[in-house]
Amino acid sequence: MKYRTFILFGAPGSGKGTQGKTLGTIPRFYHCPCGDVFRSIDTRTKVGKAFLEYSSKGQLVPDDITVELWKEAIDAAVDGHKFKPDIDILVLDGIPRNVNQAKIMRELIDVEKVFHLACPNRETLFGRLKKRALKDNRLDDANEEVIQRRLDIYEMESKPVLTHYPKDCITVIDAMQPPAKVLFDILASVNGVKHESAAI
Repeated sequence: MKYRTFILFGAPGSGKGTQGKTLGTIPRFYHCPCGDVFRSIDTRTKVGKAFLEYSSKGQLVPDDITVELWKEAIDAAVDGHKFKPDIDILVLDGIPRNVNQAKIMRELIDVEKVFHLACPNRETLFGRLKKRALKDNRLDDANEEVIQRRLDIYEMESKPVLTHYPKDCITVIDAMQPPAKVLFDILASVNGVKHESAAI
């Protein structure tokens, strides 16, 4: 069974996690934040050990391992009755991170909507990421070079994911708006209210 899925997509700092968390509190939505999956890996499992081997050396984790870890987390959520695929919509943020992951995940998810949280103003993203890093006490992430690198990787590797999905399932949302207005626009789209699309 493929899982009915909404993807929250956008650059670091565009508000994917914030919106995902809020949607996850609404009945019939199950939010799976990719970051949480990787922070709570069981390193005793075969795939967990493989993840640790790559990440501890500072190497990029291969896409098949990343998707397998994500799948294990989803399977656990189903087994624990947190995610009920027959009635819930899966809300993803942070995965797929590139086109190859999107291709691997095609067998597992039925993507109904992609919400592109568009934030063309890099200064806004910089400000948000810095603020969040300091709030979470992640001083490395407050470094401007680190932020710039994350935004560059998004442009090169992640943004092309938008071309992988049909245009009619992508809704562009202005992520420069206050979070409550962004949520309103997402829910309006979910409920079939016509949303004025911005340019991608």
